[in-house]
Amino acid sequence: MEQRSLELGTKANPALKERRNWRFIINKFGALFGLVGLCVILSILTPSFLKADNLMNIARQSSINALLSLGMLLPILTAGIDLSVGSILAFAIISAGIVTVTWGISPILAIIVCLGIGALAGWLNGILLTKLRLPHPFISTLGTMNIFRGLALIVTGASPIFGFSYAMNFVGQENVGIIPVSFLLVIVACIGFHIFLNRTSTGKYIYAIGGNKEAARLSGIPVDRILILVYTISGVMAALGGLVLIGRTNSASPIAGLSYELDAIAAVIIGGASFFGGVGTVWGTLIGAMIIAVLRNGLNLLGTSSDLQTIIIGLVIIAAVYVDVLRRKGDKK
Repeated sequence: MEQRSLELGTKANPALKERRNWRFIINKFGALFGLVGLCVILSILTPSFLKADNLMNIARQSSINALLSLGMLLPILTAGIDLSVGSILAFAIISAGIVTVTWGISPILAIIVCLGIGALAGWLNGILLTKLRLPHPFISTLGTMNIFRGLALIVTGASPIFGFSYAMNFVGQENVGIIPVSFLLVIVACIGFHIFLNRTSTGKYIYAIGGNKEAARLSGIPVDRILILVYTISGVMAALGGLVLIGRTNSASPIAGLSYELDAIAAVIIGGASFFGGVGTVWGTLIGAMIIAVLRNGLNLLGTSSDLQTIIIGLVIIAAVYVDVLRRKGDKK
C-alpha cells in the first residue's frame, strides 16, 4: 500500500519524481563523479598528473588505505567503527618481523602469523563489544588501539625491524607489467568483499544489523556472532595492509599505521557509506580511497605543504559527513 501511494505520488508530481531520480544518481555515482572531476582539475593544473608513472604511483599509494578501508567498511555498515586498525597493523607486522628477521623462521610462516595476529586482535574487539556490552565500539576499539600500540612498542623496545626477505617484500614492491601487485591485490579483495556482502546471507545480515540492530536480533539474526566476524575481518585487512607496507619500506616499525584509521574512515564515508549504518558499497569505498590518494598526490605535485594537505583532507571529510546528513534528511522526506 505504501509503495502504491509512493508511485501515485510521483505520477501526480513529476517534479518529485525528478528529484528522486537525481537523488538516486547522486547517491549512487556521486563519489565517482567527484573522483573524475578531481582528476580533470589536477590534469589541468599539473600536466605530469596524467603520466603513466604517476598514475601507477597513485595506485600503489592507495593500496594500503584501500585494504584498511575495506575492512573498516564492515563495522561502519553495522553502525560501528574500528579505531584500532592502525595499531593492529603495527602489532601484526612487528610480530611478523620477529618471526622471520629476528628468529630466522620461514617468511611464509611470518605472513601467517601476521594475518593471524590481525584476526586475533579483531576477534578481541568483537568479543569486547558483544560480551562486555559496551555502549559503542568507539570505546572498545579506542582502548585496544592503545593496547596494541603499546604492545608493539614494548616487544621491540620502540625500535623498527629491518631486513625482510624478497618473499615478504613481494606484494609491496613488485609489478605485473606496469600495474603494482598491491593494487591487483586490492581489486581481488574488492571482488571478494562485493560477493560476500551481496551474495551471502552473512553479508545481508551485516546490512540488516546496521539498519536496525534490535529488529535484526528479533528476526533471528545472530547479531553477536556477526559483529565478532565483522571486527575479525577488519583486523585481518589491517594486517594485510601491513604486509603491503612491509614491502614498500622493507621494515616494520612499532609506530607504523599512526592515524591510518582516520584515512580508512574517511575513504568509507567519502565513498558513500553512512555513519548511521546500513548504507555503503565496496566499490564506493575503493573510489573513496582513490579520491584521498589522488588528492594527496595532486597536492604534492602542486607543492602544497603537508600541514595544508592535512587541513584540506579534514575539510573533505567534514564535507562528506555533511553530505551523508543531507542524504538522510532527503530520504526521510
